[in-house]
Amino acid sequence: MRVSGSGREWDRRGVLRAAGGLAALGALAACGSNTGRDGGGGSGKALTQYFHAYGEAGTQQALKRYAKGFGRADVSTQWITGTNFESKLFSALLSSDAPDVFEFHPQIQMVKAEQIVPLDDVIEPVKDDFQEADIKSHTMDGHIWGVRMIDDPKFIYYRKSLLEKAGVEPPQTLDELLEAAGKLTTDKVKGLFLGNNLSDVVRPLIWSSGADLLTEDNRIAYHTDEVAAALGRLHTLFKSGSLLLDAPADYWDPSAFNQGLTAMQWCGMWGMPAILQAHGDDVGIIPWPKSSGNGRPSLINGGWSMFVSSKAKDVDLAKEYVKWLWIDRTEYQEDWCLSYGFHIPPRKSLAARATKLKTGLAAEGVELAEKYGHFDNPNFTQAMFTALENVIADSVRSDKTPEAALDKADRTINNELKKLFG
Repeated sequence: MRVSGSGREWDRRGVLRAAGGLAALGALAACGSNTGRDGGGGSGKALTQYFHAYGEAGTQQALKRYAKGFGRADVSTQWITGTNFESKLFSALLSSDAPDVFEFHPQIQMVKAEQIVPLDDVIEPVKDDFQEADIKSHTMDGHIWGVRMIDDPKFIYYRKSLLEKAGVEPPQTLDELLEAAGKLTTDKVKGLFLGNNLSDVVRPLIWSSGADLLTEDNRIAYHTDEVAAALGRLHTLFKSGSLLLDAPADYWDPSAFNQGLTAMQWCGMWGMPAILQAHGDDVGIIPWPKSSGNGRPSLINGGWSMFVSSKAKDVDLAKEYVKWLWIDRTEYQEDWCLSYGFHIPPRKSLAARATKLKTGLAAEGVELAEKYGHFDNPNFTQAMFTALENVIADSVRSDKTPEAALDKADRTINNELKKLFG
């Protein structure tokens, strides 16, 4: 879920993973039946699309406006609020009341469960116009399964004036980040905000330690001495009193940074317009700093994609709609990427003419994303994400040793890998 200065009810990426793998979702109750299938309008045909509730003002209205222009069917939008988008989506996909199209992230479990259909014929004519990483992350079992709508890098935002006053340079290493957070903390301002449970930074922490989530042959790659040491340093930061904790909104909302509650904050590029409006040119950005000698700075290059359900009432019509909106209607794609927060268009031609991203802090963000960004690994499942996030809960926010926390995650993730790949 993208976010701007307006409030957002939930963590669009972290919460999505909280329910675990698809098998755990099988027992969930199906969604309500109010999907809009009884519409039809002039064409007599209807489609339903699922979206989580984006935080930026105007996003819901924009999606409905786009859908109205599709002349082949009436398109009903299920705008799902609260913290249960994932559970509602996957319970619906397991029922007879599945949406025709929906947004999510590329994950192999949906392919293995035959819940989505390939979109090779939709993508192929413009395949070379998409970022190679977006095509790679959506390619599973030899097919392309989704159409990327937005690319969303995340950074650490910092107030230049506050760093200068404290005699602090923008941190380049994890140790420097700890030191800076301490120096920037006062009785009114905390040095750093990484989210209320810190779980979103586990992946950049791994990458910046010189490790990865999985190897090329789908084995655990994150469990290294360097990652364990970085977790220990993050625990030190958590106990230091320099972190803002229990903020009114989580990391995805820039309000804590904009209201002066913290000197630095982990947040996405979607929050940049609101941050610039609040602080003008007194803002800089850095990637997550390198956490070990053989590591390098890193950042998450997340985003959202459109998929067609295998249970769609009319699969061909659903694919036609996805093609119409997310391939053919480039003016809608530009509007979606640039009018409600800042997002990098996944298509090269649209990114090339995205003037709002060509100067200033936005241009720096694009450059950092290209240099340090990591895209989705579709072989890393919901249960695996939850296991990694629990490493933060166990070894950073609690006192379990990093090795013990990583061992615990290994058991869950190895079980998932065995189920998927043997």
